Amino acid sequence: MQALPKSRLLRFAEEAFQLAQRAVARYSSKFSKQRYTLHQHIVLLCLKVRKDTTYRTLLDELIEMPRIRSAINLTELPSPSTLCKAFDRLDMAVWRVLLNLSVSLLPTNGVAGIDASGFDRNHASKHYTKRTKITIQQLKVTLLVDSRVNAILDLHVTTTRKHDTQIAPSLINRNTAEVEVLLGDKGYDDQQIRAKARKNNIRPLIKHREFSSLQKAWNARLDADLYAQRNQSETVNSRLKRKYGAFVRSRRWWRQFRELALACLVHNLDLTL
Repeated sequence: MQALPKSRLLRFAEEAFQLAQRAVARYSSKFSKQRYTLHQHIVLLCLKVRKDTTYRTLLDELIEMPRIRSAINLTELPSPSTLCKAFDRLDMAVWRVLLNLSVSLLPTNGVAGIDASGFDRNHASKHYTKRTKITIQQLKVTLLVDSRVNAILDLHVTTTRKHDTQIAPSLINRNTAEVEVLLGDKGYDDQQIRAKARKNNIRPLIKHREFSSLQKAWNARLDADLYAQRNQSETVNSRLKRKYGAFVRSRRWWRQFRELALACLVHNLDLTL
């Protein structure tokens, strides 16, 4: 009997499982109950985001997914609370390692665009937001996106109204080995950003705000074909919202940051299929 072909969801689970095995140890500590591995937790959390569903619904659907359970050696399904606690234990550093590893699976070209977008955090009731004194209703998410395959190289998330020029330097510092050309719109027009990029052997291709004829001339001399690839950053921001939701489900800011990093990881893994 001919074996059934693998679905995209099964291949996604296998890819996430292999990535998790490279990124973290099997268990969180020697005192772990060793009922489930960190690798299994990571795959299940990735599946939850990819399917844009809840913990309970995902686990209910996994009952009918024996091939996926077999791919990650999952003989017994955890409870929703177990997955929720696993998400709390896996801090931002783990998701950044996983994101970096996912980028290594893709044929990037060193040309990266930087762009920011807002993700809603006001899905909670008005009473809750007032009681917890949530005043900023959006998270500012800045993505560094490869222009060849739309891979997300890095992200920066903030609850404050930081200007783009305050965010770009940290993204440049963390990605000097992966980026050769940095594309940015007029929001990143800052001489310090250009100087930092050049210091790290990165060519800044950032439009100038046009306050004089000289700045208009500088913009006219930009490599138009190369600069046009900056639009890929906007495309990826839009895709994240369409596929995984335009708002974060978590209520605490540190969980919201991790949720967005997880969405970026899932996006990259989807590109490998």
